[in-house]
Amino acid sequence: MKRIIAATALALGLGTAPGLADDIKIAHVYGKTGALEAYGKQSHTGFMMGLEYATGGTMEIDGRKISVIEKDTQLKPDIARAALAEAYGDDEVDIAVGPVSSGVALAMLPVAEEYEKILIVEPAVADSITGENWNRYVFRTGRNSSQDAIANAVALGKEGVTIATLAQDYAFGRDGVAAFREALEKTGAKLVFEEYAPTDTQDFTASAQRVFDALKDEEGRKFLFIIWAGGNNPIGKIKAMEPERFGIEIATGGNILAAMKAFKALPGMEGATYYYHDIPQNPANDWLVKEHQARFQSPPDFFTAGGMSAAIAVVEAIKTAGSTDTEALIETMEGMAFETPKGKMVFRAEDHQALQSMYHFKIRVDPEVEWGIPELVRELSIEDMDIPVRNKR
Repeated sequence: MKRIIAATALALGLGTAPGLADDIKIAHVYGKTGALEAYGKQSHTGFMMGLEYATGGTMEIDGRKISVIEKDTQLKPDIARAALAEAYGDDEVDIAVGPVSSGVALAMLPVAEEYEKILIVEPAVADSITGENWNRYVFRTGRNSSQDAIANAVALGKEGVTIATLAQDYAFGRDGVAAFREALEKTGAKLVFEEYAPTDTQDFTASAQRVFDALKDEEGRKFLFIIWAGGNNPIGKIKAMEPERFGIEIATGGNILAAMKAFKALPGMEGATYYYHDIPQNPANDWLVKEHQARFQSPPDFFTAGGMSAAIAVVEAIKTAGSTDTEALIETMEGMAFETPKGKMVFRAEDHQALQSMYHFKIRVDPEVEWGIPELVRELSIEDMDIPVRNKR
């Protein structure tokens, strides 16, 4: 009926009064429950704060109110597909954002193509999302496996260094190791062993022993590099097995604050991170840190910044396009630059991956802080990283 009224008004040359404009509907389809619930909660908090920031507190774009519909994937691909189809079909949303899991995201991509509606992927990481499984309706504000890998290769990969990896046995872990392996080839370091474990692994003894056996007789500096998301993070358990007996150092990328409590046992550890609240210096991050501290008595976390970035991208795209029409948005978003808590991001036209800074860090321990603090060694800017295009567009 709304479409009929609007069409009639346009036909009569009357237009639609700003106060009668349809709401802009956005679906946030993410894991509200399940093993990555903490990631989902941060992402949604950041998304809502990002909409507030980008609209100057009005929660409107060009006089149209923003309506956000939440849907829970439960971290299950079939439920995620159905939820996204419901959002596009029954709820008639203009844009969808999410999810947190790479495996779930891969299941959602064909739904965006079927309904010809945009899906902004945040924060799922696997390269294949903007690689072999990509379609033209998919954009991503979250970093991808290659961005993680190249940044960590810069931090760890030097001539004479030997590395083994331990990763989760699904798209996030396997894509991450593949990209890390590729990035290390340019550094002089060598990757000698890859270990994969189920996401629900509790006992890492066997996995750790295989890694130790692969590294213990190597000369020079030796690292076990861990790629892990969610619960059951193996860092503490493997550290308790004393890898230093074999001259092996544990290394990993950044993570949420709760996970970085384990970093207190690893002073001096180097790696690369997507975000830590004290590192970026820009107006968006200043606002996020101040407001999050005031509202939640804690600093914004890893995925809070990502959620805010996705929201800013949505608002910027609709403002610039002057429309929620999918084709107009795609044309606008390809190559679009926008300012986020991490500074500038740019949607690369070839694969719609947001190019962005990453941060090489070194862990400092402060007894007054609950987690190991990732102090900035070097910001790796968009220009510093050659991120491969993997979608064969």
